[in-house]
Amino acid sequence: MKKIFIILLMLISLVGYSQIQDEKNVSLMMDLQPILQLDMQTPDQIDFVFDDIYDYYGGITKYGATILKVSSTVNWDLYVVAISSDGINWDNQLNYGGGDGSTDKIPLSALEIYQYLPNSSTSGYSGAWADYSTNFKPSQDIVAGQNSVYYSTSPYTVPGTGEKYVQGHGSINAYQFGGSYLTQNTTASIYYTVMDFRILPSLPAIFPAAGRNDGFSDMIITPLYAQPGVYTMNLKYVLIENM
Repeated sequence: MKKIFIILLMLISLVGYSQIQDEKNVSLMMDLQPILQLDMQTPDQIDFVFDDIYDYYGGITKYGATILKVSSTVNWDLYVVAISSDGINWDNQLNYGGGDGSTDKIPLSALEIYQYLPNSSTSGYSGAWADYSTNFKPSQDIVAGQNSVYYSTSPYTVPGTGEKYVQGHGSINAYQFGGSYLTQNTTASIYYTVMDFRILPSLPAIFPAAGRNDGFSDMIITPLYAQPGVYTMNLKYVLIENM
């Protein structure tokens, strides 16, 4: 009986080591696509109606007119550009008359912008102002071009290092890191920007604040003045990857 028991144990052992196994493999692929997402809260149209003499002298300011929210998985830059039919002046839609010396050529740079918070990555910029974070000046202390919007006939051509950016600055060493307003403190975050707008015609209506980022004035030169009428322009916000 003892010999039979030993033989049974050996057979059981042999059966255990002869287990059959089959397997198949599945490959997994993860494709991390770059994401650049710009959310914007703003009215479809922002109106500046100058129907009071004090508005001409003091200007009209639209506070918190636009809120920009950025989400990105890559390094990024953000700029705003004013555009119109000729890329230089507001489009004249309607005239209310006007005497000798009136002109319908109002520079796009008549629009001033103030941004909160400032651009925190400005390495390599060469203009007088790296962004729109300088407070609006009162009419008696106007500095031409300080807050004037960047304008171009080629809105998708990246602005040069001498122009204003909202964040980043176009050069390879000046960019913001990937991130999102969803996970950042939105009260102090480069991914969350509040924009104020101002237009200051003055009297006569020559728009003394209009200018370029090198300090060159775009204001209408007296004795010319802006012809009363309806004028329009577009703002384009462009979020781009900085490689």
